[in-house]
Amino acid sequence: MAHIAILGAGPGGYVAAVRARQLGAEVTLIEQEHLGGVCLNKGCIPSKALLRSAGVARLAREELADFGVQAEFRGVDWAAVQKRKDRVVSQLVKGVEFLMKGNNVRVVMGKGRLVDAHTISVEADGAEEVVTADKIILATGSLPAVLPLPGLQPPDVLTSTEMLAIDRVPASLAIIGGGVIGCEFADVFNAMGAKVTILEMLPRIVPLEEEEVSAELLRIFKRRRIDVYVEARVTGAVAREGKRVVQFTHQGAEKEVEAEVVLSAVGRRLNTEGIGLEEAGVELNRRQIVVNATLETSLPGVYAIGDCIGGYLLAHVASAEGKVAVTNALGGGVEMDYRAVPSAVYTHPEIGSVGLTEAQAREKGHDVKVGRFPFRASGRALAEGVRDGFVKLVAEAATDKVLGGHIIGPHATDIIHEVVLAVQTGRTATEVGDTIHAHPTLSEPVMEAAEDIHGRAVHK
Repeated sequence: MAHIAILGAGPGGYVAAVRARQLGAEVTLIEQEHLGGVCLNKGCIPSKALLRSAGVARLAREELADFGVQAEFRGVDWAAVQKRKDRVVSQLVKGVEFLMKGNNVRVVMGKGRLVDAHTISVEADGAEEVVTADKIILATGSLPAVLPLPGLQPPDVLTSTEMLAIDRVPASLAIIGGGVIGCEFADVFNAMGAKVTILEMLPRIVPLEEEEVSAELLRIFKRRRIDVYVEARVTGAVAREGKRVVQFTHQGAEKEVEAEVVLSAVGRRLNTEGIGLEEAGVELNRRQIVVNATLETSLPGVYAIGDCIGGYLLAHVASAEGKVAVTNALGGGVEMDYRAVPSAVYTHPEIGSVGLTEAQAREKGHDVKVGRFPFRASGRALAEGVRDGFVKLVAEAATDKVLGGHIIGPHATDIIHEVVLAVQTGRTATEVGDTIHAHPTLSEPVMEAAEDIHGRAVHK
């Protein structure tokens, strides 16, 4: 029986462990801190729990009367919000522990260091254990990044890790970075009553999303009185009367914003230092582990997955890569397929996207047709009290194949998977539009946007 050792028990590592056992391998899973990794303990799951509380708070404060419900909003019990978040995380961590036991995965807790192609040294409580295996998978993840600028190092600024565990709702919050992490935290603390300011260096927030989607989220944030500065270059921060003052340049002028708390949301730093990679012969491109299409590193028999290889720093991509790496470690010849990777932003409203934006499709030389459909024209959306957002589909004009889909609206992160499947399997806009969708549902706007590509959307 082949033996696979996996370094890191995040959504890449623990999924790889289960798949390896399903395929008949012996598995040792090595984790320094918590099963489930950053995503489960300090990222995806706790942030979504807070976002759910934020959505309920906004509903209770602003929208109940619209639904004919008479109730008095008396504020947010932040301690209770945090307890609920911790309860959700704890339950899911126990679930991963159960999965490991149920699949007979040996778990070793401690800091792992790669020694060679068959050996990982694990240190815990001053003791060392040497794990030997036929194949090794590296799944060491990433850490929050901070700007190397004066006054912007912890503890003067918080990273997403500390922000998830903060013991109060600050009166004011300055967020450096208007990407996914920054916008999700802006949504949470705006709903909880904080005065929120976002400083984004690029020309738009959530800059990796479709331009129209970014513009829609910006419009909604401004309506909620979130201050947003784009093309803002932060230069540093100082203390003033018990608060932090973030200094930045904007439109040629020196400006500053004062806040009780400053959050650094400027991305992630790959966790590849101090674990013996270069000494063992694993090639790095700066911090990024270099892999081929089968996810094997330069050291034969050693594979790498997830954030540590760069590219898509997404939990679901790490899980998919884990399955591919295990298959190849056990003799398969599978290449990782990135054709249809969904992106999800859990703001209110949510954002779901896949494939090419309109601009990207045109840059790649495609002659494209675009279809749009607004949620304000959806019967189900209006019944739910939703008027913001839309679906936008991009199709190749000559073949009618769906090249990309971009949704901002209710449950966009769930609805997008219909488009993911269309992109993955090469379906056409006509096929999506001709597919019968239940009525009334939030998925109907996808059908209507597909029909709009050919000017046939009935309800537009």
